[in-house]
Amino acid sequence: MTVDSAHYGLAIHTASPELGLAIDNFAGDDRTQVWDLGRELSTHLHVHLAAFLQPQRWADLAFLAVAIGPGGFTGTRLGVVTARTLAQQLDIPLFAVSTLAALAHTTVADKSLQIAVQMPAQRGEVFGAIYQPAAAGLQTLLPDAVMGLEDWQQTLADWQSPYHLVRAEGGLGTSVSGVLAIARQQWQQGQRPHWSEALPFYGQHPVVT
Repeated sequence: MTVDSAHYGLAIHTASPELGLAIDNFAGDDRTQVWDLGRELSTHLHVHLAAFLQPQRWADLAFLAVAIGPGGFTGTRLGVVTARTLAQQLDIPLFAVSTLAALAHTTVADKSLQIAVQMPAQRGEVFGAIYQPAAAGLQTLLPDAVMGLEDWQQTLADWQSPYHLVRAEGGLGTSVSGVLAIARQQWQQGQRPHWSEALPFYGQHPVVT
């Protein structure tokens, strides 16, 4: 299944101090923009979102996608709540996409290599996940988890397949294009997730919003 050329997918990434927005009708009309808002993210998100959408209208959206973390608590929650509210009001699917998966998607260079993504967490821990690039999209080999740095390093040392390591330390907003691309792949596979299924991931477990 494909997205009709008259309809668009919109992705929101707020899991870092950067706001990333991407829109695409997958027929040649696409744009992406990133703002480094820091603590002003909550104040300016809706203003930037409304301006970014133009000249399209909310009715032009076929689906939404949102980065659900791991990432900053406040920013991640804000993005997920915003996306859930919009998807509910517009009655369209909402795809919840891992921040680590989005990073993996945007940094794929050699598709023969698996991709390990590492992101700093609190208390000296790290978020880690490992993915396999495939024609149908990324396959999750090691789900997103938080662990001690030594445990993560041991996991990588014991990993049996060649991999490319991605260290995520900043500039996460630009991976909003990966959020949208992963959502589109799932859309094409016939998935139509309900907005209520999108939950933020902070490391230990999802938190109901």
